[in-house]
Amino acid sequence: MALPDAIVPDWGAHPRVGALMTTRAGGVSVAPWDSLNLGKGSGDAIEAVLANRERVAAATGARHVYLRQVHGDRVVHLTSRIADTPDEGCDAAWTDEPGIACTVMAADCLPVLFAAPRARAVGAAHAGWRGLAAGVLEQCARAVCAGAACEPRELLAWLGPCIGSEVFEVGADVLAAFDCAPSTRDQPRFRYRPNADGQPRWRADLAGLARDRLSALGVQRISGGVWCTVQDRSRFFSHRRDAGLTGRMAAAVWIKA
Repeated sequence: MALPDAIVPDWGAHPRVGALMTTRAGGVSVAPWDSLNLGKGSGDAIEAVLANRERVAAATGARHVYLRQVHGDRVVHLTSRIADTPDEGCDAAWTDEPGIACTVMAADCLPVLFAAPRARAVGAAHAGWRGLAAGVLEQCARAVCAGAACEPRELLAWLGPCIGSEVFEVGADVLAAFDCAPSTRDQPRFRYRPNADGQPRWRADLAGLARDRLSALGVQRISGGVWCTVQDRSRFFSHRRDAGLTGRMAAAVWIKA
Protein backbone atom coordinates (compact mmCIF):
# COMPACT_ATOMS: atom_id res chain seq x y z
CA MET A 1 0.00 0.00 0.00
CA ALA A 2 1.43 3.36 -1.05
CA LEU A 3 0.73 6.72 0.55
CA PRO A 4 -0.36 9.27 -2.04
CA ASP A 5 1.76 12.43 -2.05
CA ALA A 6 4.21 11.23 0.61
CA ILE A 7 7.58 12.98 0.41
CA VAL A 8 10.49 10.56 0.10
CA PRO A 9 13.88 12.15 0.87
CA ASP A 10 16.32 12.20 -2.02
CA TRP A 11 19.38 12.22 0.23
CA GLY A 12 21.61 9.42 -0.96
CA ALA A 13 21.05 7.18 2.05
CA HIS A 14 22.04 3.52 2.10
CA PRO A 15 19.47 1.26 0.33
CA ARG A 16 18.55 -0.32 3.66
CA VAL A 17 17.40 3.04 5.05
CA GLY A 18 13.73 3.83 4.56
CA ALA A 19 12.36 7.34 5.09
CA LEU A 20 9.32 9.44 4.29
CA MET A 21 7.23 12.41 5.35
CA THR A 22 3.47 12.15 5.16
CA THR A 23 1.25 14.95 3.89
CA ARG A 24 -2.44 15.41 4.59
CA ALA A 25 -3.45 13.12 1.69
CA GLY A 26 -4.41 9.48 1.83
CA GLY A 27 -6.32 9.01 5.07
CA VAL A 28 -9.84 8.59 6.43
CA SER A 29 -10.25 11.64 8.70
CA VAL A 30 -12.89 14.25 7.88
CA ALA A 31 -12.50 18.05 7.88
CA PRO A 32 -10.76 19.88 9.44
CA TRP A 33 -8.39 16.92 9.96
CA ASP A 34 -8.71 15.65 6.40
CA SER A 35 -7.41 13.28 5.67
CA LEU A 36 -4.23 11.55 6.91
CA ASN A 37 -4.18 12.96 10.43
CA LEU A 38 -1.81 11.03 12.70
CA GLY A 39 -2.18 13.07 15.91
CA LYS A 40 -4.12 11.46 18.75
CA GLY A 41 -4.43 14.73 20.67
CA SER A 42 -5.70 16.82 17.76
CA GLY A 43 -9.41 16.49 18.50
CA ASP A 44 -10.00 14.02 15.69
CA ALA A 45 -11.84 10.74 16.23
CA ILE A 46 -9.38 8.25 17.71
CA GLU A 47 -10.69 5.52 15.39
CA ALA A 48 -9.73 7.62 12.36
CA VAL A 49 -6.27 8.40 13.74
CA LEU A 50 -5.57 4.74 14.44
CA ALA A 51 -6.76 3.77 10.95
CA ASN A 52 -4.46 6.40 9.48
CA ARG A 53 -1.51 5.12 11.50
CA GLU A 54 -2.23 1.60 10.25
CA ARG A 55 -2.03 2.92 6.68
CA VAL A 56 1.38 4.45 7.38
CA ALA A 57 2.62 1.20 8.91
CA ALA A 58 1.36 -0.80 5.94
CA ALA A 59 3.06 1.58 3.50
CA THR A 60 6.43 1.39 5.24
CA GLY A 61 6.50 -2.16 6.55
CA ALA A 62 7.93 -0.84 9.81
CA ARG A 63 6.70 -0.53 13.39
CA HIS A 64 6.31 3.17 14.08
CA VAL A 65 7.02 4.46 17.57
CA TYR A 66 5.31 7.82 18.13
CA LEU A 67 6.77 10.09 20.79
CA ARG A 68 5.13 12.22 23.47
CA GLN A 69 6.63 15.45 22.20
CA VAL A 70 7.25 18.27 24.69
CA HIS A 71 9.46 20.78 22.79
CA GLY A 72 12.57 19.67 24.64
CA ASP A 73 15.89 18.06 23.79
CA ARG A 74 15.54 14.56 25.22
CA VAL A 75 16.43 11.65 22.92
CA VAL A 76 15.22 8.08 23.41
CA HIS A 77 16.87 4.91 22.11
CA LEU A 78 14.19 2.79 20.46
CA THR A 79 14.47 -0.98 20.75
CA SER A 80 12.07 -3.88 20.34
CA ARG A 81 11.20 -3.50 24.04
CA ILE A 82 9.75 0.00 23.56
CA ALA A 83 5.97 0.13 23.26
CA ASP A 84 3.93 2.35 20.93
CA THR A 85 4.81 5.51 22.89
CA PRO A 86 7.64 5.91 25.43
CA ASP A 87 6.44 6.91 28.88
CA GLU A 88 8.66 9.98 29.14
CA GLY A 89 8.29 13.13 27.08
CA CYS A 90 10.92 13.30 24.34
CA ASP A 91 11.40 15.01 21.01
CA ALA A 92 13.90 12.77 19.26
CA ALA A 93 14.63 9.09 18.84
CA TRP A 94 17.28 6.87 17.35
CA THR A 95 17.60 3.18 16.67
CA ASP A 96 20.03 0.62 15.38
CA GLU A 97 17.44 -2.16 15.17
CA PRO A 98 15.83 -3.03 11.82
CA GLY A 99 12.08 -2.68 11.46
CA ILE A 100 11.56 0.10 14.02
CA ALA A 101 10.66 3.53 12.65
CA CYS A 102 11.76 6.63 14.51
CA THR A 103 8.71 8.83 13.98
CA VAL A 104 8.10 12.49 14.83
CA MET A 105 4.93 14.46 14.20
CA ALA A 106 4.68 18.05 13.03
CA ALA A 107 2.33 20.71 11.76
CA ASP A 108 4.69 23.74 11.47
CA CYS A 109 7.62 22.57 13.60
CA LEU A 110 10.59 21.18 11.71
CA PRO A 111 11.11 17.40 11.45
CA VAL A 112 14.70 16.32 10.85
CA LEU A 113 15.82 12.82 9.87
CA PHE A 114 19.32 11.37 10.27
CA ALA A 115 21.05 8.38 8.69
CA ALA A 116 24.47 7.00 9.54
CA PRO A 117 26.76 5.30 7.02
CA ARG A 118 25.89 1.75 5.94
CA ALA A 119 22.54 1.94 7.73
CA ARG A 120 24.17 1.36 11.11
CA ALA A 121 21.77 3.76 12.86
CA VAL A 122 19.03 6.28 12.09
CA GLY A 123 17.24 9.01 14.02
CA ALA A 124 14.46 11.56 13.91
CA ALA A 125 13.99 14.86 15.75
CA HIS A 126 11.07 17.26 16.23
CA ALA A 127 12.41 20.81 16.23
CA GLY A 128 10.19 23.74 16.99
CA TRP A 129 12.10 26.88 17.92
CA ARG A 130 12.24 25.91 21.59
CA GLY A 131 13.62 22.46 20.95
CA LEU A 132 15.99 23.77 18.32
CA ALA A 133 17.39 26.39 20.70
CA ALA A 134 17.66 23.76 23.45
CA GLY A 135 19.83 21.56 21.23
CA VAL A 136 17.53 18.72 20.17
CA LEU A 137 19.25 18.35 16.80
CA GLU A 138 22.69 18.16 18.33
CA GLN A 139 21.51 15.64 20.92
CA CYS A 140 19.90 13.42 18.28
CA ALA A 141 22.86 13.63 15.91
CA ARG A 142 25.30 12.74 18.69
CA ALA A 143 23.15 9.78 19.72
CA VAL A 144 23.06 8.45 16.16
CA CYS A 145 26.83 8.93 15.86
CA ALA A 146 27.46 7.12 19.14
CA GLY A 147 25.23 4.24 18.09
CA ALA A 148 26.89 3.94 14.69
CA ALA A 149 30.46 4.72 15.81
CA CYS A 150 30.76 7.50 13.25
CA GLU A 151 31.44 11.23 13.12
CA PRO A 152 28.88 14.01 12.43
CA ARG A 153 30.54 14.71 9.06
CA GLU A 154 29.51 11.18 8.01
CA LEU A 155 25.83 11.71 8.78
CA LEU A 156 23.06 12.51 6.34
CA ALA A 157 20.43 14.98 7.57
CA TRP A 158 17.12 15.75 5.87
CA LEU A 159 14.85 18.66 6.78
CA GLY A 160 11.13 18.22 6.21
CA PRO A 161 8.33 20.75 5.68
CA CYS A 162 7.93 23.46 8.32
CA ILE A 163 6.63 27.00 8.71
CA GLY A 164 8.51 29.13 6.19
CA SER A 165 10.59 32.25 6.63
CA GLU A 166 8.01 34.42 4.83
CA VAL A 167 5.33 33.78 7.44
CA PHE A 168 7.01 32.73 10.70
CA GLU A 169 6.42 35.85 12.78
CA VAL A 170 8.23 35.86 16.13
CA GLY A 171 8.98 38.19 19.00
CA ALA A 172 12.18 39.21 20.76
CA ASP A 173 12.03 36.13 22.99
CA VAL A 174 12.80 33.89 20.05
CA LEU A 175 15.77 36.00 19.00
CA ALA A 176 17.06 35.87 22.57
CA ALA A 177 16.85 32.08 22.55
CA PHE A 178 19.31 32.06 19.66
CA ASP A 179 21.58 34.74 21.16
CA CYS A 180 20.49 37.36 18.62
CA ALA A 181 19.91 40.99 19.54
CA PRO A 182 16.41 42.36 18.75
CA SER A 183 17.75 44.70 16.07
CA THR A 184 15.59 46.61 13.60
CA ARG A 185 18.14 45.66 10.98
CA ASP A 186 17.72 42.37 9.16
CA GLN A 187 19.94 39.55 10.42
CA PRO A 188 20.86 36.34 8.56
CA ARG A 189 18.00 34.28 10.04
CA PHE A 190 15.72 37.05 11.35
CA ARG A 191 14.20 39.81 9.19
CA TYR A 192 12.67 42.78 10.97
CA ARG A 193 8.98 43.16 10.07
CA PRO A 194 6.83 45.13 12.57
CA ASN A 195 3.22 44.05 12.77
CA ALA A 196 0.19 46.10 11.76
CA ASP A 197 0.24 47.94 15.12
CA GLY A 198 3.90 48.85 14.71
CA GLN A 199 5.09 46.44 17.38
CA PRO A 200 8.52 44.92 16.75
CA ARG A 201 8.35 41.53 15.11
CA TRP A 202 10.70 39.42 13.04
CA ARG A 203 10.32 36.73 10.39
CA ALA A 204 12.39 33.72 11.41
CA ASP A 205 14.01 31.15 9.14
CA LEU A 206 13.48 27.94 11.12
CA ALA A 207 15.03 25.66 8.51
CA GLY A 208 18.00 28.02 8.16
CA LEU A 209 18.56 28.05 11.90
CA ALA A 210 18.54 24.25 11.86
CA ARG A 211 21.09 24.18 9.05
CA ASP A 212 23.31 26.51 11.06
CA ARG A 213 23.15 24.28 14.14
CA LEU A 214 23.88 21.14 12.15
CA SER A 215 26.74 22.74 10.26
CA ALA A 216 28.31 23.97 13.51
CA LEU A 217 28.19 20.39 14.79
CA GLY A 218 30.04 19.16 11.71
CA VAL A 219 27.17 17.72 9.67
CA GLN A 220 28.01 18.46 6.06
CA ARG A 221 25.35 16.69 3.99
CA ILE A 222 22.08 18.47 4.70
CA SER A 223 19.12 18.42 2.30
CA GLY A 224 15.43 19.33 2.23
CA GLY A 225 13.84 22.24 4.09
CA VAL A 226 12.20 23.77 1.02
CA TRP A 227 8.48 23.41 1.85
CA CYS A 228 6.24 25.81 3.81
CA THR A 229 3.44 24.19 5.77
CA VAL A 230 1.51 27.44 6.21
CA GLN A 231 1.46 28.52 2.58
CA ASP A 232 0.49 25.17 1.06
CA ARG A 233 -2.95 24.54 2.55
CA SER A 234 -3.88 21.73 0.17
CA ARG A 235 -0.84 19.64 1.04
CA PHE A 236 0.13 20.33 4.66
CA PHE A 237 -1.44 20.68 8.09
CA SER A 238 -0.50 23.93 9.84
CA HIS A 239 -1.12 24.65 13.52
CA ARG A 240 -0.54 28.38 13.13
CA ARG A 241 -2.55 28.85 9.95
CA ASP A 242 -5.54 26.91 11.27
CA ALA A 243 -5.43 28.25 14.84
CA GLY A 244 -4.68 24.84 16.31
CA LEU A 245 -7.63 23.01 14.77
CA THR A 246 -5.71 20.76 12.41
CA GLY A 247 -4.05 17.40 11.99
CA ARG A 248 -0.49 16.18 12.33
CA MET A 249 1.90 14.80 9.74
CA ALA A 250 4.76 12.44 10.47
CA ALA A 251 8.36 12.11 9.36
CA ALA A 252 9.87 8.67 9.83
CA VAL A 253 13.13 6.87 9.23
CA TRP A 254 13.94 3.19 9.73
CA ILE A 255 16.39 0.43 8.90
CA LYS A 256 14.73 -2.07 6.61
CA ALA A 257 14.41 -5.56 8.02
